[in-house]
Amino acid sequence: MPFKHCDAGGRWTRFHAEKKGIRVFGIAESLKKSCVTSTLAGVVMRRDLIIDGMAFGTVTIRGNDSTQNILTMIRSLKRNDVNCIMLDGLIISMYNIIHGEEIREKTGVPVIAITFKDSQGLEGAIQRHFPNDSKLKLEQYRNLGQREQILLKTGKFVFLRYWGLSSKEASAIVNSFTLQGSIPEPIRIAKLVARASNRRSSR
Repeated sequence: MPFKHCDAGGRWTRFHAEKKGIRVFGIAESLKKSCVTSTLAGVVMRRDLIIDGMAFGTVTIRGNDSTQNILTMIRSLKRNDVNCIMLDGLIISMYNIIHGEEIREKTGVPVIAITFKDSQGLEGAIQRHFPNDSKLKLEQYRNLGQREQILLKTGKFVFLRYWGLSSKEASAIVNSFTLQGSIPEPIRIAKLVARASNRRSSR
């Protein structure tokens, strides 16, 4: 199945999910509620599961800087061969909300955000956590749009939001990088790296 993305120069290219050279930049966090910031790790992984890039960042807990800090991580790679950005959810670090569409627009690279649990919504939780300043957070949350449930080849269900590619394309990418269970390898490795970095920095 062919995919498209813009490289750093704005040129459209095409790629296929089955090709080994496809690269996904998976981003995940490690959070300690006692800290002011959480740790972000990003892993560039090829379709053949070779890792050939990595980046780190931080996000303010309960803040509004996740989107900009992720964009900084992406730019720090200084490469234009990443075909897709894969996010471990859009609501991180105690309601620091990531804007997937903005990341797509500013990088020219398709974005997939993946979550693993069904939810009845977070509006009530946001209002409880931000009783005096919930308007902005609620607006950001509502602008995320609906998630789409898909069944993986492993038999597990996940929930996706995506920008710059179709439902079938997003499903194909996630399936291509999921070996077992429900967590794609770029996200799984990024989680491990973020946790290790967090433990090291807290010593």
